[in-house]
Amino acid sequence: MNTVLALQKTKKQLHDSGFKLTPQRESVVIVLLENEKDHLSAEEIYFLVKKKSPEIGLATVYRTLEILTDLHIVNKVSFDDGLARYDLRKEGAAHFHHHLLCLECGNIEEIEEDLLGEVEQVVESRYHFIVKDHRLTFHGICSDCQNKNNK
Repeated sequence: MNTVLALQKTKKQLHDSGFKLTPQRESVVIVLLENEKDHLSAEEIYFLVKKKSPEIGLATVYRTLEILTDLHIVNKVSFDDGLARYDLRKEGAAHFHHHLLCLECGNIEEIEEDLLGEVEQVVESRYHFIVKDHRLTFHGICSDCQNKNNK
């Protein structure tokens, strides 16, 4: 999705929930869009936003990320480093996407397809539990690291 459409959609989602797309919030969303594959922490987002909007404070970035998380515009994710990272929710996605985390280099790849449809059905029928979302991270060794180790 291009940046203009994503900003319009985010503005509508914020407005529908009683919030405005302030210049500070817009800067945060733009940084997330520009770095979509990077799974940035709040501090990393802050430093990138500060380059565009020097007046912004870290607390504003945190508040914005919490609002965006509450509205399901972004997902808050934790990997092995203990930092909360932020990931834009994909357009039309019924669920959060899955991740592959390399234990050697720390690279994070995304899996867009939903691999857990049948598992959700089992959970719902066997445990009488309504699944609203799920998160799955596979921990292993990426192909680049495998190739380096085999040389």
